Parts: sequence; C-alpha cells; structure tokens
Amino acid sequence: MPAENLLYLRVADDLRRRIIDGELAAGSRLPSRAQLAEQFDVSENVVRRAIDVLMAEGLIETRTGARPTVRTRPQLRRLTRSWYREQRGGSPFRADMEAQGHEADWTCKSKTATAPPAIVERLRISADDPVMRTDYVFTSDGEPVMMSTSYEPLELTRGTPVTLPEHGPYAGRGVRDRMSAIGQRIVTATEVVTARPVMQNEAAALKTSAGTIVMVIQRTYWTEDRPVETADIVVPVDRYELLYVIPVEGD
Repeated sequence: MPAENLLYLRVADDLRRRIIDGELAAGSRLPSRAQLAEQFDVSENVVRRAIDVLMAEGLIETRTGARPTVRTRPQLRRLTRSWYREQRGGSPFRADMEAQGHEADWTCKSKTATAPPAIVERLRISADDPVMRTDYVFTSDGEPVMMSTSYEPLELTRGTPVTLPEHGPYAGRGVRDRMSAIGQRIVTATEVVTARPVMQNEAAALKTSAGTIVMVIQRTYWTEDRPVETADIVVPVDRYELLYVIPVEGD
C-alpha cells in the first residue's frame, strides 16, 4: 500500500479513537488542517483524506467555512437477544424499549413475493415458492432506530389468521405466538451477525449518513422439522449494542 494511504489511515485511526474515547467531545471542532498536519507530521492532503473517512463514518460533520465538528452520537440503547424473552409473548422490541424508558412503535408493509436466493436457502423452500415479505422500520420515541425484512412461506400461512404478520387477531405478537396459533411450535432460533456499510435506502429510512456501519442479524425460527420464518434485521452500530442471554443448564 502506498505510504500516503498508510498515513491517512493512521491519522483517521487516531482521530477516531479520540472521538470514541471522548477526548474530542460531541460538538467540539477539530483542529485546522494545518494544525493537524503539523501534529501528525503529514501533508494537508493526507489530513483531508482522513477527515473524509471520518465524515463517511458519521463521526464528524462539516459546514461551509467552518472546521469539522464532532457529531453528537445517538443515545446507545440495548437490544436483548434471548429465547426467554421470546417465550414471554408479545413484541421483544417493545419490551426492550419500555424497559429502558422509551416508547416503541413500528411501521410495516407486507406483500407476496418471490424470495431471493439467500432466503430460499434459509427457509429451505424452492426458488418459485411464494413468501410473505414484510418490511419494518422500528422507532423509539418517534425516531427510526432499526429495520427488518421478514419472510414466511405462504404454504404455511396462506388462508390463516396470521397470513399478514401485522393484521388480524395476532397483530403485534412475536413470531412464536403467531406460529403457535396455526400449529407450528417453534423450538429454536438461530442468528448470524455480520457487519457492513449501510445501503442508500437504509440510510434514508434510518436517517443516518452514508458510510455508517450497520449490524445485520440473520435470524431464523425453527420448528422440530423446518424453518418457518427468517429475517434480516439491520441495526446501526452507533445506536444499539446487542446483549445475548444464553441459558446454562446444570447437571
């Protein structure tokens, strides 16, 4: 890697650490490019590239004619991933937000669709099997904080009271309760957690900046025989931390 690339990444790493540690507080201005260039013994072009990285990550913001300012970060909230919470019934997201003193809500839109290849594999269905796709945007105190896209095989739910996840007598209930109502007893859930930059449509829905890093939770619910629901849950890393509660059985 060219030396200049190494230099701007080193400058970005140092400034990022100072922002995360609070040494550069929210609302404070960065030193000028000339001051940073002198401090790190690099050119102003190197400093400019480092600042561009921090802007893309949503750590700083700029205004015309002013030095970059450390961006105020959203309040970090906790998302509990626990099978015990699922068994209690209702919405785990609402339970999490209410436990932290926040009002939870969500909007959603459901439609019949053909599943993309990754979802076909996770649901163990054929490529032409129809699914019910539901796109969610979850809010806390009126602000968007999380997105989810869920898929359920229509061969299981078509013609039942739970065909549309957020309509009918089981609206607002967790997947476990809804599937139980049609004789599908969920016994386990699996999750795969990855991270990537936010996509443009996600950034708009979540009111976050391009370059923000999001966690993607690939969650799948299983009966003894098969997967019955899977979802991609998109969580900005600057808004949530994940807490996994894992029961430990004794002898």
